[in-house]
Amino acid sequence: MDPTDGAAIVVGVDGSEPALRAVRLAATEAARLRRPLRVVHGFIWPLLHTPVDPVAADPPGGGLRRTAQDLVEAAVAQARTVSPGIRVTGEIIDGEASAVLLGTSPAAAMIVLGDRGLGGFGALVVGSVAIQVSTHADCPVLVARGTPTDDGPVVVGVDGSTASRAAVDFAAAQAAARGVRLRAVRAYTHPASTGPGDFQPLVYDEARLRDEEDDVLAAGLAGLAERHPDLPVDREPVHARPVAALTEASRRAQLVVVGGRGHGELAGLLLGSVGHGVLHRSACPVAVVREPATDR
Repeated sequence: MDPTDGAAIVVGVDGSEPALRAVRLAATEAARLRRPLRVVHGFIWPLLHTPVDPVAADPPGGGLRRTAQDLVEAAVAQARTVSPGIRVTGEIIDGEASAVLLGTSPAAAMIVLGDRGLGGFGALVVGSVAIQVSTHADCPVLVARGTPTDDGPVVVGVDGSTASRAAVDFAAAQAAARGVRLRAVRAYTHPASTGPGDFQPLVYDEARLRDEEDDVLAAGLAGLAERHPDLPVDREPVHARPVAALTEASRRAQLVVVGGRGHGELAGLLLGSVGHGVLHRSACPVAVVREPATDR
């Protein structure tokens, strides 16, 4: 991400504690990447034909729109407390939260969200807004969840796909900006593993299989040394399922980065099982990165 392009980091707020955690994370990112921060609240009530302005029975300063303005102002104040030097704006946009945030994504450097909102359904570890925006946004989406390890690496999952290459570039830029190592994880199972039981043949060469997977991983990182010559990179082939490998890596990481599904006729409808699984299980913040439009 080039800070000279002027694109802002957008953070969605709804007054919930997860949203305030997202504000703190977004403010830190804005300072680190030298970008403005745009605090946005999706105001759905006009769509439901609900009165939003104060009525006679309301106390002074009442009404739904005033409440929304208050929570936006509180989020802006918190962002300025976390990162005093950043430029912060706040706004209310009429519409459903996912639609509003997706509408900001073409011009945004990044969207930051909490993992849950005020919609209830506590058993849903990641809320529907986070899933919808991560699936369809035209910019990287950072979901504030878990607790980052301050001195940990940035972890990226590598599978050789176009989305994976975009994720690698984003993760490398993040690691460089944070001054930490990049840990590139390539998860694999034995080729004969076909089901839940992970049936394995009696004889196979694990060392050879690991070397082959390391070659695939190296190919997925091709050109990275030229783009980030001073960035330390650890290649790590892991004999495990991808979600399990990345979840385990998240326990000692600042950030986990995964590639999103593309915009194909069907692919764009789903985030993908790995991204979805990591969003639900990661012990630290997760960034979902889709491939650039020119590659689709």
